[in-house]
Amino acid sequence: MSVSKGWPWALLGALVLAQICYPLTSGGTRAAITVATVVLGYLLSVTHALLTRGPRAALALIGTATLGGFAVEAIGVATGFPFGTYDYSGQLGPKVLGVPLIIPLAWTWMAWPAWLAAQRLPVARWARIGLAAFGLAAWDLFLDPQMVAEGYWQWQSPTPALPGVPGIPIGNYLGWLGFAVVLMTALSFLSRVHEPRPGDTPMLALWLWTYASSVLAHAVFLGLPASAAWGGVLMGAAVLPVVLQLRRSGSPLEAARGRP
Repeated sequence: MSVSKGWPWALLGALVLAQICYPLTSGGTRAAITVATVVLGYLLSVTHALLTRGPRAALALIGTATLGGFAVEAIGVATGFPFGTYDYSGQLGPKVLGVPLIIPLAWTWMAWPAWLAAQRLPVARWARIGLAAFGLAAWDLFLDPQMVAEGYWQWQSPTPALPGVPGIPIGNYLGWLGFAVVLMTALSFLSRVHEPRPGDTPMLALWLWTYASSVLAHAVFLGLPASAAWGGVLMGAAVLPVVLQLRRSGSPLEAARGRP
């Protein structure tokens, strides 16, 4: 394995370690681990895009997910659209226009593995866009309950909410889905990434780890069983078809070779 190919695996290992430490800490230490996890995830996704697809794909990811993510969050904080009226606390570092700078990094971190996972399925391009968008939005069924429980942000009008998941309006998840469709559509056209490659294995591992570890953490360690159930079912609807496709192909490498 070359040094350049080893970078995504090294960053993934550091990220997993940080996430394992998260439930073992509290207070300021937990907030610092949250920030570190997002930064590691951002570096992992952008580095992988650059190393495997080149500058165009990396810039497309940054433009759609980082800059686009910041724009939609700034609009959201200022107007309440499309996520509802909410405010960020000061625990996640410096803010610009009311948005902590790590928030658009989180959009970027998970947008790339969601997009690459969707490329594994032998379906039409529009279907991959829809699946990637749904998977990214479903991830928020884990993210928002966890972050609201820590007091990192809150809604002024948190109803109606999903059963068992108070504090977050259902409209927030619909806003996530709407922006995720825009993001994935733009990423599809700007990045020109429409085929899997053997080097995508670290990102597939990230996607599967995020799903499985989130279900486990919410159900066992964080005391959030309802979000474990909602996220387990709905994000699972995006993740499990990819798992089945990988099993049919024998391995991620075979899945990359097997697609036309």
